[in-house]
Amino acid sequence: MIIAVDGMGGDFAPAAVVDGCVQAVKEYDLNIIITGKKDLIQKELNNYEYPKDKIEILNAEEVISTNEAPVMAVRKKKDSSLVRAFQLVKEGKAQGVVSAGSTGALMTGATLIAGRIKGIDRVTLAPIIPGRNGAFMVTDVGANVDCKPQYLVQFALMGKIYFENILKVNNPTIGLVNIGVEEEKGNELTKSTYQMLKLRSDEFNFVGNIEPRDVCSGNTNVLVCDGFVGNTILKMYEGTAINLFSMIKDEIMKSFAAKIGAILLKPVFSQLKKKLDYSEYGGSPFLGSKAICIKAHGSSDSKAFKNAIKQAYNCYENGIVDKIKIQLEKLAEENQ
Repeated sequence: MIIAVDGMGGDFAPAAVVDGCVQAVKEYDLNIIITGKKDLIQKELNNYEYPKDKIEILNAEEVISTNEAPVMAVRKKKDSSLVRAFQLVKEGKAQGVVSAGSTGALMTGATLIAGRIKGIDRVTLAPIIPGRNGAFMVTDVGANVDCKPQYLVQFALMGKIYFENILKVNNPTIGLVNIGVEEEKGNELTKSTYQMLKLRSDEFNFVGNIEPRDVCSGNTNVLVCDGFVGNTILKMYEGTAINLFSMIKDEIMKSFAAKIGAILLKPVFSQLKKKLDYSEYGGSPFLGSKAICIKAHGSSDSKAFKNAIKQAYNCYENGIVDKIKIQLEKLAEENQ
């Protein structure tokens, strides 16, 4: 597999990107083309020993920043590191793209340059999130703020395929994020989507509505919602984790006894922190694109970036794009 990596995307690019790429080629059977400013990337690569035939650099002088209008930036900045990465995919020189840059620009590239799978109305950003009883997926988390019921059904289908093939969960549970568990609860979008998922009970292991307070349990594998709701869930989840750890630390520092207790509980805190560490998952897939497309967190360090590349590699090895295509063809035939 050849992966095109946006060498200039992210808060710590290109240093963290290059480090992650070097780690990845040492661990996995893949090749990487890093796009971006060649001099800067080569300077970073010179710090490492690695198989030289596994990493190439494609020079790109422009960078798309997170504060630019995504569609306009992708159309105007043809020599940007992100656009160059997608062009490699379009030309068949790479099978996937990994970037920690602008989410909007990445979605634009996945849609306009790589293209959507036939039958998919919208690509969806679908991160894997750690939960109390296991990891779960939320789809969508911001790529599509305004949705139609059929979009959410497609999100559910793609989430199911991803969970079965990447996380190896047979017949994963599908839940619809809503303000109550009752079938009649919600707005027109959720009520219509509920009925569509319910009618496809032979295809989806649909468990009904899931209230936001139950999202973090991890009891439901794939949680479906529009991007507005999903993004709110994601950011609330991140904020709660950060503030909870800060509050615990503040309380520990108030007394000597608490400090002694904290020392005894250090292994517990370390394990919990690891469980909530986004870098363990690496990035979020954009499902529905013809290309494998992984969005790494903007603040990704080298470990997170390596794991984002690993996720792209796993998608390729498990044929995620082809399996989504096959399922969509079946869905289209049933609707005729």
